Amino acid sequence: MPQWLTILSWLSITLGLVTAAVIAIDIMRYPQRMAIMNIVWPVTGLYFPVVAWWLYTAMGRPMAVGAPKMEGRQPHWKSIFLSATHCGSGCVIGDIIGAPIVLATGWVLLGQRLYSEYVVEFGFAYLFGIAFQYFPIRAMRQVAPGEAIIDAVKADTLSLTAFEVGMFAWMAVIWFLLMPSHRPDASSIVFWFMMQIGMVLGFLTTYPANWLLVRWGVKSGM
Repeated sequence: MPQWLTILSWLSITLGLVTAAVIAIDIMRYPQRMAIMNIVWPVTGLYFPVVAWWLYTAMGRPMAVGAPKMEGRQPHWKSIFLSATHCGSGCVIGDIIGAPIVLATGWVLLGQRLYSEYVVEFGFAYLFGIAFQYFPIRAMRQVAPGEAIIDAVKADTLSLTAFEVGMFAWMAVIWFLLMPSHRPDASSIVFWFMMQIGMVLGFLTTYPANWLLVRWGVKSGM
């Protein structure tokens, strides 16, 4: 593995961790009106190093408990952006949990560890993604648990899948094209840097999916 890539990986992952920590500390002082965003914003910092802090101060801080409520509706693009971060955070947590499990178990699917990672990561991402939708729906709409689960599945399945398609496609490029002879695993910092890039790409692919879901009335913008 090239030394420059290892150094760059450490730098980017460290910046992501620092960004997440700084946002988390600030949220302790300015908790969000929507409780789930107290998790979403720090997680966003993990894969948007530094940039997430600027986004949080511009979009998250004004939505803190006690902050003056904005008059009228916020811009449509911003509402979709927040929905995408909400969806992306569930995916990111699932991916972070899933990859080490595949490494620890040594599970290989169809001769490729990558396919095992796809299955496990998507499974965890789906569970967290639905949970991230379920609790806000229950809190805001006061509906029965079963109805909230159905609404959460409707709201998050397409957007979550779109996120993972973007990330999984990038990891396939790494696996088969860019690093076929030096494939990193979850014990390597380079692996997590590649995942970080994949998560950004996943965000880009889930944004239009969220836009469509809001337009179709399947989910509400944030």
